Amino acid sequence: MERNRHNTLPFALAALLFGQCAPAAGTGEAIRALLVARTETVLSSQINGRILTIDAVAGGAIRKGHALVRFDCDLHNAELKKARAQRKAARLRLESNQRLMEHRAVGELELALSETEMQHATADVELWQAQIRRCTIHAPFDGRVVKVLAKPFQSVTLGEPLIEILDDSTYRMELFVPSSWYGRIRPGTRFRVRIDETGRDYPAVVTELGARINPVAQTLGISAEITGDSTDLLAGMSGSALFEDQDGE
Repeated sequence: MERNRHNTLPFALAALLFGQCAPAAGTGEAIRALLVARTETVLSSQINGRILTIDAVAGGAIRKGHALVRFDCDLHNAELKKARAQRKAARLRLESNQRLMEHRAVGELELALSETEMQHATADVELWQAQIRRCTIHAPFDGRVVKVLAKPFQSVTLGEPLIEILDDSTYRMELFVPSSWYGRIRPGTRFRVRIDETGRDYPAVVTELGARINPVAQTLGISAEITGDSTDLLAGMSGSALFEDQDGE
């Protein structure tokens, strides 16, 4: 189970930190910006069970498809073995009744019941196969581990958070500009941002405009992404975005 945040929390944090302090529009004004991961999620347990192994450490890199968590599923495997045996028995009964039906030695009702029994047995096999797939949690994308919330041999319940991860392949910025810039700033507008933690400038471009203006702060939320090399950046870094004059036409 994944609790995908869709980055609403970083945007809310940006609003709290920067939304009330956007400068008045003017030439060369710097706007505070917050760097967030494009995708961030918490992987949760899909079953009640005991963890066998966790192959993840905070800050470590992960690859899509890699097994991050494995559960003890001996009981599930035994149930699958039992379901397969029952399906085999149901198939033999069905095949026998089909042969008998050719000689009118069995009734249509009995044949129909054996067909239903076969369908039920097949469904049981598929059910336990699905349960066993939940015994291993795989990384849904390339990225990094933010936090490991469980330990090997720990018993967990359905829906319990286990690992927090993020996609560090690309970052986006959340920032707030004066509402008077609306109509002058748009997707495709280019600017530069200086990140405090690295002291470097990075080229960036506006990708989205917010859906509404904050009437109290008189600001407009926008999203942007860095267009240059961003391999030295981390989610949570912040800086100052420098736009050209937005007051003039």
